[in-house]
Amino acid sequence: MPPVMGSTLEGRTALVTGGGRGIGEAIARALAAAGAKVVVTGRDEEAIGRVAADIDGRAFRADLADRRSTDELIDAIARTAELDEIDILVNNAGIALSAPLAKVTDDDWDRTIAINMTSAFRLSRAYVPPMAKRGWGRLVNIASNAGVSGYRYTSAYCASKHGMVGLTRALAVDLGPTGVTANAICPGWVDTDMGTAAVERIADKTGRSVREAREALEKMSPQRRFITASEIAEVTLMLCGEGGRGINGQTLVIDGGAVLK
Repeated sequence: MPPVMGSTLEGRTALVTGGGRGIGEAIARALAAAGAKVVVTGRDEEAIGRVAADIDGRAFRADLADRRSTDELIDAIARTAELDEIDILVNNAGIALSAPLAKVTDDDWDRTIAINMTSAFRLSRAYVPPMAKRGWGRLVNIASNAGVSGYRYTSAYCASKHGMVGLTRALAVDLGPTGVTANAICPGWVDTDMGTAAVERIADKTGRSVREAREALEKMSPQRRFITASEIAEVTLMLCGEGGRGINGQTLVIDGGAVLK
């Protein structure tokens, strides 16, 4: 993916969580194409290794629901001599649980909050203060339009994404004078493996065909389509370049107009 005008990131180092596929992979490739050195992390060692090899980056396996694994990730990056300080943090790793409230278990809730929200907090705590000391940095949290609205059967998911948006806004105020920006991107339905899995779950539970289930989700957007991962990557790239330095504390909803703000 070619970088957009003014988006050169030569000399910057980025960490992208959930970077082995979907939105995270698209973002990692876009940042690398713009000149950044990119570190990708995720649970699928083969997937993140493939992406890292393609973009001449580094891959570190981590389960961000596990605090010890997250700490080990931070330590491993710090001990890798060829890696500079992290200048760009993209908190993209996430899971989506769909169930009525009565069927959401404590474990479902805890894991959703741990991956979608707590990991973003802990990695931000590790990497954003050093960015502020250096006078430049970019924090991009990949939330969801479920972080600015509510949907049926998504209590844990909506709570986690609202929390991610709130974290972003609070940090943006703290970081205002430092040269670091914090923003949240809130996609709607995206044409990725996760989106496909959601369509298949809906088809299975409702008796619709997969095509009918997908069309029902597409109709939630005035554009009648899923967003592409490359669209999210392009917005991320814009936020990380110098042209995005005045954008801070924002929730950029990219869903074709499904949620109007």
